[in-house]
Amino acid sequence: MSDSSFKFEQANRSLMERLFEPPAVGRMSPVASVVAYSLLAFWSLFVIFPIYWVIITAFKDAAAVNQGPFYIPFVDFQPTLDAWRVHLSDPNCDLYSIGRQLLLLGYNTLAFIVSPVANLSPMEPQICRVYLAFTNSLVIGVASTALCVAFGSMAAYALARVQYQPKFGNIAMFVLLTLAVIVATSYAGIPWYMSSAVALALFFLLVRALGKRFKSTLGNGDILFWIISQRILPPIVVIIPIYMMFQAVGLLDTHLALIIIYAVANLPIVVWLMHDFFASLPIELEESAQLDGSSRFGIFWDIVLPLTRPGLAATTLLTLILNWNEYLFAVFFTTAKAQTMPIMVAAKNAGEKGILWWEMCAIIVVMIIPVIIMAIFLQRFIARGVLLGAVKG
Repeated sequence: MSDSSFKFEQANRSLMERLFEPPAVGRMSPVASVVAYSLLAFWSLFVIFPIYWVIITAFKDAAAVNQGPFYIPFVDFQPTLDAWRVHLSDPNCDLYSIGRQLLLLGYNTLAFIVSPVANLSPMEPQICRVYLAFTNSLVIGVASTALCVAFGSMAAYALARVQYQPKFGNIAMFVLLTLAVIVATSYAGIPWYMSSAVALALFFLLVRALGKRFKSTLGNGDILFWIISQRILPPIVVIIPIYMMFQAVGLLDTHLALIIIYAVANLPIVVWLMHDFFASLPIELEESAQLDGSSRFGIFWDIVLPLTRPGLAATTLLTLILNWNEYLFAVFFTTAKAQTMPIMVAAKNAGEKGILWWEMCAIIVVMIIPVIIMAIFLQRFIARGVLLGAVKG
């Protein structure tokens, strides 16, 4: 056998070939590995360093912040808990008070649930500001995310599998009746539930009487474009009308108001992201399940959702981050009881003493912990996710 037969053996390669050529299929050459991992290390440092800076700043005092920059604890500066003591030294922030507030939270939740059948009055404890803002963000963020993902995924699946052809005239009637409800509630003083019931009855009557005469229809593409256009619209444009509606129904400074508006604001993102995942699935799987007698909801719950678990996990995490960090709606629709963590950070930023970075960073550390935990929890679903579009033979 000639020497040329052994030119791919590792021992017969020259130094340049060993450095720049991959040793086997599916592996990188040593030089390529060094370059790739160096770029990844640099990018990781670039991404992680701001988080590291926030964490170490939370354990600095005024001198360490103003005379810095100091990077390494116990070497460049001496860590201190002054920033944490400022927040936890407020009244009702000790462990006993927070434990009592947890019990009161459970009692108030029970009172809210059984209030239609039992006379339980919610209790109003003196609550620690950090604890109040954190629990508000937790309840509002998780509830709005669950509501948004639940309704958005079902809407996305419907738009991916069912062809809708709503008539343009019926949509125009619905919009006009909705405007009439707003005018009647805001200017005529009619209760919103009464005007809504009358408008809904009129809509059904008009659809039955005039619906057959409308010829122009819309498609799923038009519905998707309309949905995403609601997210393109700047939120500040709708602040005043939403404020007036919530004021009319008594929802200002409540958890329910922020849950509803967060879910509605991020619904277009969930619909558009999940629509692509659902559309990529082979329809043969659903047709086989239909032949076996499965219902549409059974197909969606037992077949479609497990196959799209990676997309569902990523969409849930993105929606939670958007709801957790939202500031504009929270600052307009809350005053005291339902204020969230971004409001507290902004209030600390605009304090009378100026920007106290160490105190503000302590709040930010508390604020980012739930999102990190959620990301760690959902990472295994994304990494272990089933290959979308695969069909078993």
